[in-house]
Amino acid sequence: MKPGIHPAYRHVVFRDRAAGFAFLTRSTATSDRTVEWEDGRTYPVIDVEVSSASHPFYTGTARVLDTAGRVQRFERRYGKGSP
Repeated sequence: MKPGIHPAYRHVVFRDRAAGFAFLTRSTATSDRTVEWEDGRTYPVIDVEVSSASHPFYTGTARVLDTAGRVQRFERRYGKGSP
């Protein structure tokens, strides 16, 4: 890699404040805020809105839409359209 043109690649904590979940990984993302991690070291922290701990798809709380039932209910209520 060419020296001096790439951002620093370092350990960063990503924290989902809604779920109370955090994980340590490496990233080029930057932050002015820091947090002390479980190993006693201080790392930059980035707060995220959604993570696998709070996203409905991963938590199993996602709702499946019944589009076929909605179409049938519409056709019952208003009749089938003319072809």
